[in-house]
Amino acid sequence: MSPDPVNDPQAYQRLLLGLLGHDDPAAVQEGTSSALRGLVDEAGGDLRRRPEPAEWSVVEIVGHITDAELVSSGRYRWIIAHDTPPIPSYDQDRWVERLRHREAQPEEFLALFTALRTGNLDLWRRTPTSERSRYGVHDERGPESYELTFRLIAGHDRFHLAQARRTLARIRPSAA
Repeated sequence: MSPDPVNDPQAYQRLLLGLLGHDDPAAVQEGTSSALRGLVDEAGGDLRRRPEPAEWSVVEIVGHITDAELVSSGRYRWIIAHDTPPIPSYDQDRWVERLRHREAQPEEFLALFTALRTGNLDLWRRTPTSERSRYGVHDERGPESYELTFRLIAGHDRFHLAQARRTLARIRPSAA
């Protein structure tokens, strides 16, 4: 039986790092804003349509990616500024539901995401390589360095961009 990335935190890390591979995480992250914009434009009137009732629509995926960037912004700063800080997890499904992502305007998400991503990439570039090994303790995954956290987000981008593309293909099977 293969590890379950949903319920096994280390399998989840391996999945995201595998999606990144040997690529530069900053370069991957630099392309995400335009990829999100393209998905929103492509989705058009199907932006809020779910492939299945319990699955996310494109706008919900964009909202989740924005939430992850917001959470990561804090994590990066805690790890760099504090000594071995606790890093809290969050319930992504609860955030998508309770923050009503399906009802939100995609422009809100895109503007917030782009601002946060720009700031986080600037922080990455100005942080000395020697300080990227500073770490916090994630409450589910254990010790995670700034560099690992940054690499995970690049893999997370790829995971959810692919999810959004699959969602569009499923809700528009004739266009595939």
